[in-house]
Amino acid sequence: MSAFFRFINQFLKNLLILPIRFYQIAISPMLGPKCRYQPTCSHYMVGAIQEWGIIKGTWLGLKRIGSCHPWGGHGYDPVPKKNKEK
Repeated sequence: MSAFFRFINQFLKNLLILPIRFYQIAISPMLGPKCRYQPTCSHYMVGAIQEWGIIKGTWLGLKRIGSCHPWGGHGYDPVPKKNKEK
């Protein structure tokens, strides 16, 4: 992948992560700890975007947020790692 496309990809990832970071810094502390998972859903979303990219990372994060309710899962649920071996 050329340097230009890597730059655009990283820029878009950071643009998508920015509102999540705002939530983590400005809103989440006022709400208190409520997440049923470890890592928290917002940290999971950031990790998924960084690991899997914009489309699949966002999808993984949204699935995780959608399962965060009283009848959903709980406990340790890390972001799945890409299989780097080929």
